[in-house]
Amino acid sequence: MSSAAAGPTPGFLVWRLSMKWRVAVDRALAPLGLTHAQYSLLASLYGIERAGLRPSQRELADHTGLEALYVSKLARALEADGFIERTRDTVDTRAVRLSLTEHGRASTDRAITVVHDLLDRLLTPLGGLGDERTRRFSQELEQLLELPWDDLDAE
Repeated sequence: MSSAAAGPTPGFLVWRLSMKWRVAVDRALAPLGLTHAQYSLLASLYGIERAGLRPSQRELADHTGLEALYVSKLARALEADGFIERTRDTVDTRAVRLSLTEHGRASTDRAITVVHDLLDRLLTPLGGLGDERTRRFSQELEQLLELPWDDLDAE
């Protein structure tokens, strides 16, 4: 038997933290004309391109954890705004490859700086981005994200 007086569950705390983070990022990026979801897609694409790859929309969806249909919708809007280019894959014509435009790369670079500064401020209670406590916290979050979440649905 659980007790409501025991305090919030870790699941509730993770959910609340993720909601507060999303709102904070949305507010910080609003002057750049970006939302948190758009930023997630652009920053992920930026990192993948720096590794020398050109991902498909599906690969980017898998990387970000966003639904493929949502990534398609975001990609179309970002293409219309001149941030990315979408082209059909030459081998698999069902796949759409994404790449940043020069405008997209410059905008993403600015957005990454804004979000990085925000993250450092929000992580002040843990010592900031460079602190050992933050590094351990990040490792613990990565462990949770590496769980086979699909397998949990079957139980």
